[in-house]
Amino acid sequence: MMHGATLVERSCPVCGSSADSRVVAEAQVDSARLDAFAFSSRKTPEYMHHRLLVCAPCDCLYASPTPPPETTAPAYQDASFDSQVESHYAARTYGKLLARLGARLPDRAGALDVGTGDGAFLEQLLSLGFKDVVGVEPSSAPIAVAREEIRPLIQHGEFDAKRFEPGRFSLVTCFQTLEHLHEPRAMCEAASRLLRPGGALFVVCHNRRALSARLLGMKSPIFDIEHLQLFSPGSLTRLLERSGFEGVEVRPVWNSYPLHYWTKLAPIPGTLKRFTVATAKKTGFGHLPIALPAGNIAAVATKRRAG
Repeated sequence: MMHGATLVERSCPVCGSSADSRVVAEAQVDSARLDAFAFSSRKTPEYMHHRLLVCAPCDCLYASPTPPPETTAPAYQDASFDSQVESHYAARTYGKLLARLGARLPDRAGALDVGTGDGAFLEQLLSLGFKDVVGVEPSSAPIAVAREEIRPLIQHGEFDAKRFEPGRFSLVTCFQTLEHLHEPRAMCEAASRLLRPGGALFVVCHNRRALSARLLGMKSPIFDIEHLQLFSPGSLTRLLERSGFEGVEVRPVWNSYPLHYWTKLAPIPGTLKRFTVATAKKTGFGHLPIALPAGNIAAVATKRRAG
């Protein structure tokens, strides 16, 4: 997978410049270790990444050079999926956040979830009273295991704003997906066009400034070959403001997952990790949900009004 792929240089995905960027880590990539889960969600960390730079003015950490979109798109399309349980845990967490943010929305007449996976969050949207609910997902495997009543709501393929009429939605959501996009600002700008006046974009992503990232360093699972950029509260705010949004609110997220999943993310040797995770899955204790501040941030922003 991606063996011998041509790499292309990138600039800061927030401001578009590389003039004030510096290298913070050289590439650590072994293509032979990329398996069917390399481009799947909530996988076991491989601790690989492309060369990483930081843009001083934006505080955005980004990868350059990287494989081009036409190389990574098939990898996402064909990626395996085995995290349906964790997907529903995450959806419930985000649903609770949205319930508190819902007062900012003009109505609940339309919602689009970009990178919807198996559609677990679409279920949350429906339970919160949203109509005209749509998900977009590039990978085949999670759609195949989506619940029967949810699967028809998922469009298979890369996100393309031209599929939807401007102003159709009151809410666009994008969870743990901005890091994977070659042009995250273009996605946010597209979301602004698809929102009706007063509509909101709700995103969740990794916080590169989180305590867990600082303590673990390059052993943090956020440093990954899938992640083309990592945001901080400041750089995420700048991205959204430059994309046509105002009133940006950023807050930390406490994620709740079974203990065996947290073990899967722990920076311990592979053989020991496999044994520990397998043992945890066989016990009731391993399925106990644990809530932790795992280094994620949520942001909600309102479409900027004309004038």
